[in-house]
Amino acid sequence: MTESCHRHDISDHVWALLEPHLLGRAGGWGRIAHDNKRFLNGVLWILRTGAPWRDLPADYGDWKNTHRRFCRWRDKGIWEMLLEHLVEEPDFEWLMIDARHIMRPVPRAVTRQ
Repeated sequence: MTESCHRHDISDHVWALLEPHLLGRAGGWGRIAHDNKRFLNGVLWILRTGAPWRDLPADYGDWKNTHRRFCRWRDKGIWEMLLEHLVEEPDFEWLMIDARHIMRPVPRAVTRQ
């Protein structure tokens, strides 16, 4: 899979924020993971589409391995830890303010004499 081949894959900026906190880094305990970005994009695809794991596109890897790894990260609290790191440094890319409930004063009609 080439980098960012799908429209909604995580950006390089977000990846730079997440990568230092992921499992499988060189110098860390355990096996080195060479596909963390692909794995994250696959999980985000599942969450965004609501599709079953079996429908995960092959570009993101085998659905069984992706699901198994997702469950391992869930059990270890990795998802919560990543969310905490992202909340500490928000980029406000998707910030929206809904002000439809605020009433705007209606100007009075101008009467001509």
